[in-house]
Amino acid sequence: MPDADPIAACAGIVQLGDPERFRATMAAPPPARRALFPLYAFNIEVARAPWVSAEPMIAEMRLQWWRDALEEIAAGGPVRRHEVTVPLAAMLDPEGARLLDALVAARRSDTERAPFDDEAAFLAYVDATAGTLAWVAARALGPADEAVVRDAGVAAGLANYLRAVPELEARGRAPLPDGRPETVARLAREGLARLARARAGRARVSTAAGAALLGGWQAGPLLRQAVADPGAVAAGRLARSPFRARLGLIARAATGLW
Repeated sequence: MPDADPIAACAGIVQLGDPERFRATMAAPPPARRALFPLYAFNIEVARAPWVSAEPMIAEMRLQWWRDALEEIAAGGPVRRHEVTVPLAAMLDPEGARLLDALVAARRSDTERAPFDDEAAFLAYVDATAGTLAWVAARALGPADEAVVRDAGVAAGLANYLRAVPELEARGRAPLPDGRPETVARLAREGLARLARARAGRARVSTAAGAALLGGWQAGPLLRQAVADPGAVAAGRLARSPFRARLGLIARAATGLW
C-alpha cells in the first residue's frame, strides 16, 4: 500500500490549525502549495509546542526536537521521519533551515510566559516569527526583496497576534508590553506603516514569491479596526465578516496584489 501523500497530510494540519492560511494557500498556484503547506504545517507544530504542557522543560524539549530536525535538514543527511519533516526537507535549502531555526529559537519566549520588555522587543519577536516565516516562504517560491517580504509578514503577524490577545491572556500570558488603548493603536499603526511600505515595494517581489504573502490578506482591515477601536483587541472583537474576508481573498488572489 503506497504511503499517504505527505503534502495532503500537511494541508490537513494547516486546515485544522490555521484555516485562514489554508484558504490563502489554496488560492495560490498548485506548485506553490507543495512548498507552502509543509512550511505552514511546521509553523503550526512549533507554535503549539510552548503550550502543550505547563512544564517549561517539556515545551523546551519539543522546540529542541524541531531545532534538531532543522539541523538535519541543513546538513543534507537523513532526516527524522515525521509527517511534516519529510516534505519540509524537500522544500528547504540549508539557508531556509537555518532561518527557521531562528524562528524556533524566538518561540522560546512563549515557554517563559514573561511579558515583553518593551515595544521594540515585541516587534522583534513578531519579525523573528511571522517575518521569518514569510521570508522563508517567499524565497522558496521565487526572487524577492527580503525587506519588502518581512514588512508584509510583520504586518500580517501583528494583525493575527492582536486577534489572539484574549486567548493568550486566558492562558496566563501578558501578551503585550503595554495593553493601554493608545499602545494598541500605536502598534496597529506600525503594522499599517509596514504594510504600506511593503506594497510600495511590490515590484521587488516576483509574482511567484508573492503567493507567500496572500496569507496576510486581512492584515490591512484588521489593523485599521485596531487603530479606530483599540478596545476591540482585548474584547475579542477584532474580526471581519466571513463574506467580506472571502471577497478580499478572491480579489487579491485574482490580481496578485497582496
